[in-house]
Amino acid sequence: MSLYCGIDLHSNNHVVVVIDEEDNKVVDKRIDNNLNATLALLAPYKEQIKAVAIESTFNWYWLVDGLIEQGYQVKLVNTAAVKQYEGLKYSGDHQDAFHLAHLMRLGILPTGHIYPPEYRQVRDLLRRRRQLVKHASSHVISIQNQIWRSLGYRVSCVDIRKKDFKLPFEIGSFLYHSAHSNLMILNTLDKQIAIIEQQTLEAVELKDEFKLLTSVTGIGPILGLTIMLETGDIKRFEAAGNYASYCRCVNSVRESNGKKKGTGNRKAGNKYLSWAFSEAAHYLVRFDAKAKRFYERKKQKRNGIVAIRAVAHKIARAVFHMLKNKQVFDIERAFS
Repeated sequence: MSLYCGIDLHSNNHVVVVIDEEDNKVVDKRIDNNLNATLALLAPYKEQIKAVAIESTFNWYWLVDGLIEQGYQVKLVNTAAVKQYEGLKYSGDHQDAFHLAHLMRLGILPTGHIYPPEYRQVRDLLRRRRQLVKHASSHVISIQNQIWRSLGYRVSCVDIRKKDFKLPFEIGSFLYHSAHSNLMILNTLDKQIAIIEQQTLEAVELKDEFKLLTSVTGIGPILGLTIMLETGDIKRFEAAGNYASYCRCVNSVRESNGKKKGTGNRKAGNKYLSWAFSEAAHYLVRFDAKAKRFYERKKQKRNGIVAIRAVAHKIARAVFHMLKNKQVFDIERAFS
Protein backbone atom coordinates (compact mmCIF):
# COMPACT_ATOMS: atom_id res chain seq x y z
CA MET A 1 0.00 0.00 0.00
CA SER A 2 1.32 3.43 -0.98
CA LEU A 3 1.27 6.27 1.53
CA TYR A 4 1.60 10.02 1.01
CA CYS A 5 2.92 12.50 3.59
CA GLY A 6 2.17 16.21 3.87
CA ILE A 7 3.92 18.50 6.37
CA ASP A 8 2.66 21.95 7.32
CA LEU A 9 5.82 23.66 8.60
CA HIS A 10 5.88 26.58 11.06
CA SER A 11 8.56 28.50 12.94
CA ASN A 12 8.69 26.19 15.97
CA ASN A 13 6.52 23.17 15.10
CA HIS A 14 5.03 21.25 12.20
CA VAL A 15 2.01 19.09 11.52
CA VAL A 16 2.63 15.70 9.90
CA VAL A 17 -0.19 13.93 8.07
CA VAL A 18 0.19 10.60 6.28
CA ILE A 19 -2.68 9.29 4.15
CA ASP A 20 -3.33 6.10 2.20
CA GLU A 21 -4.58 5.70 -1.39
CA GLU A 22 -8.16 6.41 -0.28
CA ASP A 23 -7.32 9.59 1.70
CA ASN A 24 -7.62 7.83 5.04
CA LYS A 25 -5.33 9.35 7.68
CA VAL A 26 -2.65 7.03 8.99
CA VAL A 27 -0.75 9.73 10.91
CA ASP A 28 -2.01 13.13 12.06
CA LYS A 29 0.20 14.78 14.65
CA ARG A 30 1.77 18.12 15.57
CA ILE A 31 5.37 17.93 16.80
CA ASP A 32 8.17 20.36 17.64
CA ASN A 33 10.74 21.27 15.01
CA ASN A 34 13.16 18.46 15.71
CA LEU A 35 14.48 16.29 12.89
CA ASN A 36 14.92 13.21 15.08
CA ALA A 37 11.31 13.46 16.23
CA THR A 38 10.10 13.71 12.63
CA LEU A 39 12.19 10.73 11.53
CA ALA A 40 10.95 8.66 14.47
CA LEU A 41 7.32 9.48 13.61
CA LEU A 42 7.75 8.48 9.95
CA ALA A 43 10.05 5.48 10.53
CA PRO A 44 7.30 2.81 10.75
CA TYR A 45 5.96 3.88 7.34
CA LYS A 46 9.20 4.72 5.53
CA GLU A 47 9.06 1.88 2.98
CA GLN A 48 5.46 2.71 2.05
CA ILE A 49 5.75 6.52 1.84
CA LYS A 50 5.99 7.51 -1.83
CA ALA A 51 7.08 11.08 -1.06
CA VAL A 52 6.88 13.86 1.52
CA ALA A 53 5.38 17.22 0.54
CA ILE A 54 6.68 20.29 2.40
CA GLU A 55 5.77 23.92 1.75
CA SER A 56 8.66 26.18 0.80
CA THR A 57 8.42 28.33 3.90
CA PHE A 58 11.30 30.53 5.12
CA ASN A 59 12.73 27.69 7.27
CA TRP A 60 12.48 24.56 5.12
CA TYR A 61 16.21 23.84 4.66
CA TRP A 62 16.80 21.74 7.78
CA LEU A 63 13.74 19.53 7.28
CA VAL A 64 14.08 18.96 3.55
CA ASP A 65 17.82 18.26 3.72
CA GLY A 66 17.38 15.95 6.72
CA LEU A 67 14.66 13.88 5.07
CA ILE A 68 16.56 13.60 1.79
CA GLU A 69 19.68 12.45 3.65
CA GLN A 70 17.57 9.67 5.21
CA GLY A 71 16.38 8.46 1.80
CA TYR A 72 12.95 10.07 1.56
CA GLN A 73 11.73 11.55 -1.70
CA VAL A 74 10.79 15.15 -0.91
CA LYS A 75 8.52 17.46 -2.88
CA LEU A 76 9.06 21.16 -2.17
CA VAL A 77 5.66 22.77 -2.65
CA ASN A 78 5.19 26.01 -4.55
CA THR A 79 3.06 27.81 -1.96
CA ALA A 80 2.04 30.59 -4.34
CA ALA A 81 0.64 28.13 -6.88
CA VAL A 82 -1.02 25.62 -4.58
CA LYS A 83 -4.07 27.84 -4.03
CA GLN A 84 -5.25 27.31 -7.58
CA TYR A 85 -6.05 23.70 -6.66
CA GLU A 86 -8.37 24.56 -3.78
CA GLY A 87 -11.11 22.17 -4.76
CA LEU A 88 -12.19 21.70 -1.16
CA LYS A 89 -12.73 24.17 1.62
CA TYR A 90 -10.16 23.64 4.32
CA SER A 91 -8.77 25.48 7.29
CA GLY A 92 -6.27 24.79 10.02
CA ASP A 93 -2.78 23.32 10.04
CA HIS A 94 -3.88 19.68 10.15
CA GLN A 95 -6.14 20.14 7.13
CA ASP A 96 -3.38 22.05 5.32
CA ALA A 97 -0.98 19.13 5.75
CA PHE A 98 -3.69 16.72 4.61
CA HIS A 99 -4.36 18.92 1.57
CA LEU A 100 -0.70 18.71 0.50
CA ALA A 101 -0.71 14.93 0.77
CA HIS A 102 -4.04 14.77 -1.07
CA LEU A 103 -2.82 16.89 -3.99
CA MET A 104 0.34 14.80 -4.21
CA ARG A 105 -1.71 11.60 -4.33
CA LEU A 106 -3.75 13.06 -7.20
CA GLY A 107 -0.57 14.09 -9.04
CA ILE A 108 -1.47 17.78 -9.20
CA LEU A 109 0.84 19.14 -6.51
CA PRO A 110 2.71 22.26 -7.77
CA THR A 111 6.34 21.81 -6.78
CA GLY A 112 9.55 23.83 -6.89
CA HIS A 113 13.20 23.05 -7.48
CA ILE A 114 15.34 21.90 -4.54
CA TYR A 115 18.79 23.43 -4.92
CA PRO A 116 21.84 21.52 -3.67
CA PRO A 117 22.98 22.89 -0.28
CA GLU A 118 26.43 23.87 -1.58
CA TYR A 119 24.94 26.23 -4.18
CA ARG A 120 22.11 27.35 -1.91
CA GLN A 121 24.48 29.13 0.50
CA VAL A 122 26.06 31.18 -2.29
CA ARG A 123 22.63 31.91 -3.76
CA ASP A 124 21.42 33.18 -0.38
CA LEU A 125 24.52 35.38 -0.09
CA LEU A 126 23.69 36.96 -3.44
CA ARG A 127 20.12 37.46 -2.23
CA ARG A 128 21.54 39.38 0.70
CA ARG A 129 23.59 41.46 -1.77
CA ARG A 130 20.36 42.34 -3.58
CA GLN A 131 18.85 43.46 -0.30
CA LEU A 132 21.85 45.70 0.43
CA VAL A 133 21.79 47.12 -3.11
CA LYS A 134 18.13 48.08 -2.68
CA HIS A 135 18.89 49.72 0.67
CA ALA A 136 21.82 51.60 -0.88
CA SER A 137 19.61 52.85 -3.71
CA SER A 138 17.08 54.19 -1.20
CA HIS A 139 19.81 56.27 0.48
CA VAL A 140 21.00 57.62 -2.88
CA ILE A 141 17.44 58.68 -3.72
CA SER A 142 17.05 60.27 -0.28
CA ILE A 143 20.18 62.40 -0.82
CA GLN A 144 19.04 63.29 -4.32
CA ASN A 145 15.59 64.39 -3.10
CA GLN A 146 17.00 66.49 -0.25
CA ILE A 147 19.21 68.43 -2.66
CA TRP A 148 16.44 68.79 -5.22
CA ARG A 149 13.88 69.90 -2.65
CA SER A 150 16.16 72.35 -0.82
CA LEU A 151 18.35 73.78 -3.59
CA GLY A 152 16.14 73.40 -6.65
CA TYR A 153 18.41 71.31 -8.85
CA ARG A 154 18.87 67.62 -9.42
CA VAL A 155 22.10 65.69 -8.89
CA SER A 156 22.33 62.39 -10.74
CA CYS A 157 22.53 59.11 -8.86
CA VAL A 158 25.79 58.38 -10.66
CA ASP A 159 27.39 61.57 -9.29
CA ILE A 160 26.18 60.86 -5.73
CA ARG A 161 27.85 57.43 -5.81
CA LYS A 162 31.23 58.85 -6.83
CA LYS A 163 33.91 58.64 -4.13
CA ASP A 164 34.72 62.36 -4.36
CA PHE A 165 31.07 63.49 -4.04
CA LYS A 166 30.61 66.44 -1.66
CA LEU A 167 27.30 67.44 -0.13
CA PRO A 168 26.23 70.94 -1.29
CA PHE A 169 24.99 71.92 2.17
CA GLU A 170 26.62 74.09 4.81
CA ILE A 171 28.63 71.89 7.18
CA GLY A 172 26.93 71.73 10.56
CA SER A 173 23.47 72.61 9.24
CA PHE A 174 20.48 70.34 9.81
CA LEU A 175 20.33 69.64 6.08
CA TYR A 176 23.97 68.60 6.10
CA HIS A 177 23.52 66.24 9.06
CA SER A 178 20.45 64.69 7.47
CA ALA A 179 22.08 64.02 4.09
CA HIS A 180 25.43 63.14 5.68
CA SER A 181 23.80 60.31 7.65
CA ASN A 182 22.49 58.89 4.36
CA LEU A 183 25.91 59.25 2.78
CA MET A 184 27.71 57.44 5.64
CA ILE A 185 25.23 54.54 5.54
CA LEU A 186 25.58 54.42 1.76
CA ASN A 187 29.38 54.15 2.02
CA THR A 188 29.06 51.33 4.57
CA LEU A 189 26.59 49.45 2.39
CA ASP A 190 28.84 49.81 -0.66
CA LYS A 191 31.74 48.32 1.29
CA GLN A 192 29.65 45.34 2.40
CA ILE A 193 28.36 44.82 -1.15
CA ALA A 194 31.94 44.77 -2.44
CA ILE A 195 32.90 42.18 0.22
CA ILE A 196 29.99 39.93 -0.74
CA GLU A 197 30.87 40.20 -4.42
CA GLN A 198 34.48 39.26 -3.73
CA GLN A 199 33.48 36.29 -1.56
CA THR A 200 31.01 35.10 -4.18
CA LEU A 201 33.45 35.31 -7.08
CA GLU A 202 36.06 33.42 -5.04
CA ALA A 203 33.57 30.68 -4.10
CA VAL A 204 31.91 29.82 -7.40
CA GLU A 205 32.36 30.35 -11.14
CA LEU A 206 29.86 30.56 -13.93
CA LYS A 207 29.20 27.16 -15.48
CA ASP A 208 30.25 26.93 -19.13
CA GLU A 209 26.73 27.33 -20.51
CA PHE A 210 26.05 30.31 -18.23
CA LYS A 211 29.24 32.09 -19.34
CA LEU A 212 27.22 32.99 -22.42
CA LEU A 213 25.20 35.35 -20.23
CA THR A 214 28.06 37.86 -20.17
CA SER A 215 27.52 38.42 -23.91
CA VAL A 216 24.41 40.39 -22.88
CA THR A 217 25.23 44.04 -22.27
CA GLY A 218 24.45 44.66 -18.61
CA ILE A 219 25.05 41.12 -17.35
CA GLY A 220 28.42 40.84 -15.66
CA PRO A 221 29.83 38.06 -13.47
CA ILE A 222 27.73 38.89 -10.38
CA LEU A 223 24.42 39.26 -12.20
CA GLY A 224 25.33 36.19 -14.26
CA LEU A 225 25.89 34.17 -11.07
CA THR A 226 22.59 35.42 -9.71
CA ILE A 227 20.76 34.22 -12.82
CA MET A 228 22.65 30.90 -12.81
CA LEU A 229 21.96 30.10 -9.16
CA GLU A 230 18.32 31.18 -9.30
CA THR A 231 17.63 29.37 -12.58
CA GLY A 232 19.21 26.01 -11.84
CA ASP A 233 18.90 23.54 -14.70
CA ILE A 234 17.35 25.28 -17.72
CA LYS A 235 16.03 21.89 -18.88
CA ARG A 236 13.31 22.04 -16.25
CA PHE A 237 11.59 24.72 -18.36
CA GLU A 238 9.76 23.45 -21.43
CA ALA A 239 9.68 26.71 -23.38
CA ALA A 240 10.82 30.32 -23.31
CA GLY A 241 7.38 31.40 -22.11
CA ASN A 242 7.59 29.09 -19.11
CA TYR A 243 10.97 30.52 -18.16
CA ALA A 244 9.85 34.14 -18.65
CA SER A 245 6.82 33.41 -16.48
CA TYR A 246 9.02 31.92 -13.75
CA CYS A 247 11.11 35.09 -13.94
CA ARG A 248 7.95 37.18 -13.44
CA CYS A 249 8.60 38.89 -16.76
CA VAL A 250 5.08 38.36 -18.14
CA ASN A 251 1.67 39.60 -17.10
CA SER A 252 -0.34 37.22 -14.92
CA VAL A 253 -3.87 36.95 -16.32
CA ARG A 254 -6.75 34.55 -15.70
CA GLU A 255 -8.95 33.77 -18.68
CA SER A 256 -12.08 31.68 -19.14
CA ASN A 257 -13.95 31.07 -22.40
CA GLY A 258 -11.72 33.62 -24.11
CA LYS A 259 -12.57 36.37 -21.62
CA LYS A 260 -10.28 38.05 -19.14
CA LYS A 261 -11.35 37.23 -15.60
CA GLY A 262 -8.78 39.32 -13.76
CA THR A 263 -5.14 39.18 -12.88
CA GLY A 264 -3.46 36.04 -11.65
CA ASN A 265 -0.98 35.56 -8.84
CA ARG A 266 1.91 37.98 -9.43
CA LYS A 267 3.78 36.41 -6.52
CA ALA A 268 4.22 33.14 -8.41
CA GLY A 269 7.71 32.72 -9.81
CA ASN A 270 11.12 33.93 -8.72
CA LYS A 271 11.34 37.54 -7.55
CA TYR A 272 15.15 37.46 -7.61
CA LEU A 273 15.23 36.61 -11.31
CA SER A 274 12.66 39.33 -11.89
CA TRP A 275 15.02 41.80 -10.23
CA ALA A 276 18.07 40.48 -12.10
CA PHE A 277 16.49 40.83 -15.53
CA SER A 278 15.13 44.26 -14.61
CA GLU A 279 18.66 45.35 -13.67
CA ALA A 280 19.98 43.96 -16.96
CA ALA A 281 17.21 45.78 -18.84
CA HIS A 282 18.15 49.15 -17.32
CA TYR A 283 21.77 48.70 -18.41
CA LEU A 284 20.85 47.46 -21.88
CA VAL A 285 18.63 50.43 -22.75
CA ARG A 286 21.42 52.79 -21.65
CA PHE A 287 24.12 51.26 -23.84
CA ASP A 288 22.36 49.60 -26.79
CA ALA A 289 20.60 51.71 -29.41
CA LYS A 290 18.22 49.00 -30.62
CA ALA A 291 17.07 48.13 -27.11
CA LYS A 292 16.65 51.82 -26.32
CA ARG A 293 14.42 52.34 -29.38
CA PHE A 294 12.28 49.39 -28.31
CA TYR A 295 12.07 50.82 -24.80
CA GLU A 296 11.07 54.29 -26.04
CA ARG A 297 8.29 52.84 -28.22
CA LYS A 298 6.87 50.92 -25.27
CA LYS A 299 7.25 53.92 -22.97
CA GLN A 300 5.22 56.15 -25.32
CA LYS A 301 2.36 53.64 -25.30
CA ARG A 302 2.33 52.98 -21.54
CA ASN A 303 5.01 54.14 -19.08
CA GLY A 304 8.64 53.58 -18.14
CA ILE A 305 7.96 50.75 -15.69
CA VAL A 306 5.99 48.74 -18.23
CA ALA A 307 8.64 49.49 -20.87
CA ILE A 308 11.47 48.15 -18.68
CA ARG A 309 9.43 45.02 -17.95
CA ALA A 310 9.02 44.53 -21.69
CA VAL A 311 12.80 44.76 -22.19
CA ALA A 312 13.36 42.38 -19.26
CA HIS A 313 10.92 39.95 -20.89
CA LYS A 314 12.89 40.07 -24.13
CA ILE A 315 16.16 39.40 -22.28
CA ALA A 316 14.67 36.50 -20.29
CA ARG A 317 13.40 34.80 -23.45
CA ALA A 318 16.75 35.36 -25.15
CA VAL A 319 18.60 33.87 -22.16
CA PHE A 320 16.41 30.78 -22.33
CA HIS A 321 17.35 30.19 -25.97
CA MET A 322 21.01 31.02 -25.29
CA LEU A 323 21.20 28.38 -22.55
CA LYS A 324 19.19 25.80 -24.48
CA ASN A 325 21.07 26.19 -27.76
CA LYS A 326 24.44 27.30 -26.33
CA GLN A 327 24.49 30.52 -28.36
CA VAL A 328 25.72 34.02 -27.58
CA PHE A 329 23.29 36.92 -27.26
CA ASP A 330 21.95 38.24 -30.58
CA ILE A 331 20.49 41.73 -30.10
CA GLU A 332 18.94 41.72 -33.58
CA ARG A 333 17.10 38.48 -32.95
CA ALA A 334 16.07 39.41 -29.42
CA PHE A 335 14.47 42.69 -30.47
CA SER A 336 13.33 41.82 -33.98
